Amino acid sequence: MSALTSVSGFPRIGQNRELKKIIEAYWKGNAALEEVRATAKELRAKHWKLQQEAGIDLIPSNDFSYYDQMLDTAILLNVIPQRYQRLAFDNPEETLFAMGRGYQGDKGDVTALPMKKWFTTNYHYLVPEIDAATEIKLGSTKPFDEFNEAKELGILTKPVLIGPYTFLKLARNPQAEELKYDQGLINAVAAVYDEVVAKFADLGAEWIQIDEPYLVLDKEEGDLSLFKSLYSKILPARKGAVKVLLNTYFGHIADAYETVNLLGFDGIGLDLNEGREENLAAVKQYGVAENTTIFAGVINGRNIWRNNYAVSLGLVDALKQVTKNVAVSTASSLLHVPFSTEGETGLADDVRKHFAFAVEKLGELHEVAVLADATDDEKKASAELKANQALFDGTRVAPDSAVAARLAALTPDDFVRQPARAERQKEQREALGLPLLTTTTIGSFPQTKEIRAERAKLRKGEISKAEYDEFMKAQIDACIKHQEEIGLDVLVHGEFERNDMVEYFGQNLNGFLFTKNAWVQSYGTRCVKPPIVWGDVSRAKPITVEWSAYAQSRTDHVMKGMLTGPVTILNWSWPREDITHEQQTQQLALAIRDEVLDLEKAGIKVIQIDEAALREKLPLRKTDWHKKYLDWAIPAFRLVHSAVKPTTQIHTHMCYSEFNDIIKDIDAMDADVISFEASRGDLVVLDAIHDANFETEAGPGVYDIHSPRIPSEQEIEDRIYEILKKMDVEKVWINPDCGLKTRGNAETWPSLEHLVAAAKAVRAKLSK
Repeated sequence: MSALTSVSGFPRIGQNRELKKIIEAYWKGNAALEEVRATAKELRAKHWKLQQEAGIDLIPSNDFSYYDQMLDTAILLNVIPQRYQRLAFDNPEETLFAMGRGYQGDKGDVTALPMKKWFTTNYHYLVPEIDAATEIKLGSTKPFDEFNEAKELGILTKPVLIGPYTFLKLARNPQAEELKYDQGLINAVAAVYDEVVAKFADLGAEWIQIDEPYLVLDKEEGDLSLFKSLYSKILPARKGAVKVLLNTYFGHIADAYETVNLLGFDGIGLDLNEGREENLAAVKQYGVAENTTIFAGVINGRNIWRNNYAVSLGLVDALKQVTKNVAVSTASSLLHVPFSTEGETGLADDVRKHFAFAVEKLGELHEVAVLADATDDEKKASAELKANQALFDGTRVAPDSAVAARLAALTPDDFVRQPARAERQKEQREALGLPLLTTTTIGSFPQTKEIRAERAKLRKGEISKAEYDEFMKAQIDACIKHQEEIGLDVLVHGEFERNDMVEYFGQNLNGFLFTKNAWVQSYGTRCVKPPIVWGDVSRAKPITVEWSAYAQSRTDHVMKGMLTGPVTILNWSWPREDITHEQQTQQLALAIRDEVLDLEKAGIKVIQIDEAALREKLPLRKTDWHKKYLDWAIPAFRLVHSAVKPTTQIHTHMCYSEFNDIIKDIDAMDADVISFEASRGDLVVLDAIHDANFETEAGPGVYDIHSPRIPSEQEIEDRIYEILKKMDVEKVWINPDCGLKTRGNAETWPSLEHLVAAAKAVRAKLSK
């Protein structure tokens, strides 16, 4: 006997990124849609069987997606804006892809839906748009089709849906950003979920999981009323035939638990990693309804370290003091971790044993469930428990005394740059001599097959380092020449030598480990392979200086040095769990500070320190923002650049996040210039910049690089005028949303030509 086990969701991209590869082949015209569908079906079957073989009781279905589950949910509810319906595609997948990445072709020209970070993860979701023309109704059979598909394999799954409350809270009215929750909208959405639950009851589902992660956020007036209004209409559809698990993750629901408990859900999923103390306290305070099972989310879906069984068993035991109905679950979907440690032969066995990816977490979940129902004597005799506890004896890594000494020697002055920013900006304008509406890019340029192949040859020893360097120099030369030809003002070298903006730095830092195939989905078919912070971090050697100095020697234009900031390196790595994030970030800040000062010595006058992920790990509860994050994250960035000369211009970049609510904290980073994603967010951040009297010069992205569309010159010119309504022209930079690494040359260069032409056209009009 063991406790009931449940997996919230499973990675869908495939062990070897099969889904990514077939979809991208389809986009390029090298694969048929039927091949995409066949690959998807094979992956679903493989993943269900893996979970079945691991002994999981409640295996998820409908956690699969070709692009994004929020996008799937929008289509399920028929929330498809008219501009996409007018494309009149023959296949639903084509409509889905147009909504996810835009479309430019025979059927029309549309931009993609806005894209934002999924809570505090590096996963991105598509923001649904609901307007007056939206007719909400059941618009897809996908959840039922996949349930039946698994049933044909002999596997009774637990269908997973993003809940109506989360869907509505994350959706927007394209004209007003915030959605108004009138009763007609609430009734229409609830009616679809009512229909879905009833349909699953008819199909023979025993459980259905409805994810409501938005419950872990601070509550606004009317939020709990909205939640109750939706579920009071949905839950009766069960008719006793199917159990409903209300699943939450990424934090606690202490301020909503009583409401949830009283509604009579059959199961309540609680994250006992990120919301541990508050969730436990709420359960103890309000109890558990007689027929409700608490799903204890003890297996971390957000990190790759082995689970500490003693801690997890203690959490389960604490819940059992309140109710006998306790199941064991993943704390969130396993979408956010790599597929399996199998094949990671580059990691020694004594290292690899510390890690658990998605497949290994299935085994952990089963073992914890068995131990949870074991007697004390059985636990003492358990070989699995003994082996697990040996991983946490404190001997995994020895501290670096040099790093500790350097941190101990820091003073408050090390976090403050002099002189004040306004004075620096005047000196920089004189020293750099840049025009109004300075044009630049975010850093990376397209990485072609040839570039990736050359890097692979070097890795395999098929070419010498000297041959590789000559190839890279030729790429840089061509990139610089092309930028000069189209008229960009501040150039970049293209980052052709870099595989990834975080991994590349990690490879030149002490304390990091790397994997071969530990890919995680970021958005659509885009995957990332985060490095692992194994021990104390320091710079092993200069990282970017040689390439940046070479690039500057090839042009009279200003050349930006390109670095990744300490907060982003940590947030886009797998962090340690044995020391705090603050400690790890300060170690990284000192390492990148060394690189900044070396770039300055090499004659680089503009240095961009990307903090693309700064907003990503901001706690979901506002009361935690400063004391648990911003109070150390912002100073860490200042530590990186505080020692440079006044005339050295420090840039930073942020993407795909909500900036408005921390705009003053971003200004407090004391950078000279910031560029950020804005085009998919309809430039709404401009209001915050205006209202906050933002001192940092800024480049709100004028076109979306995550779409293959080529924006017209007029489109960009219109964007610039929108920016100038809210910003002083002397503080505006013109740039794309983000780096161009994932785009092709065919769309990159025409888009940049239009960007430069638009900036010049506006300059000319302003000078009259």
